[in-house]
Amino acid sequence: MTPEHASQLAAKVCALAPVIPVLVVEDANSAGDLARALVAGGLPALEVTLRTPAALEAIAAMAEVEGGVVGAGTLLTPRDVEAAKKAGATFGVSPGATKLLMEACEANDLPLLAGAATPSEAMALLERGYSVQKFFPAESNGGAPALKSFASPLPQIKFCPTGGVTLANAPAYLALPNTLCVGGSWVAPAAMVKAADWAGITRLAAEAAALRK
Repeated sequence: MTPEHASQLAAKVCALAPVIPVLVVEDANSAGDLARALVAGGLPALEVTLRTPAALEAIAAMAEVEGGVVGAGTLLTPRDVEAAKKAGATFGVSPGATKLLMEACEANDLPLLAGAATPSEAMALLERGYSVQKFFPAESNGGAPALKSFASPLPQIKFCPTGGVTLANAPAYLALPNTLCVGGSWVAPAAMVKAADWAGITRLAAEAAALRK
């Protein structure tokens, strides 16, 4: 997979909904129900972060949910890429980008949302062919005003800002011409997942889905 093709596919994932839930799954047994709740609320693209022992099993379970498009987040190494792809991930997300990581994603046909925090990092990714990127960490890196300043000099690049994005500040990002969608964890609070409050999570997802530009 070329970086250009990866960016085309990443753009399609970002176009599915205004918010991609960023999920830290502690119990894979709840993964299917969580995915169904989010999809029912209008958020089909799901990012499962590789931060827990249950993450890969959760990806496999969510990949079976009708209407869901499951990706793996916090990809750091080629081994992460291979494991995520084997588990059923159809896209990947990383806080940054390294040559080895990008090569692994390209070799495994896994579209990558690679993270950039500065114009130089964004330009380096664009030089390789990645025109769809993750802006991370969004809020601590200047928030929507900072991302807005990228738009004029780098109009070729579109972003999914993640990191500190909430229901309150998501509209400011989504109003920008260089934002395709945002990533956020607020749609699946740990307490609600633990309590199996799937109806509540569906309500939060529907609220987020209504943020569409």
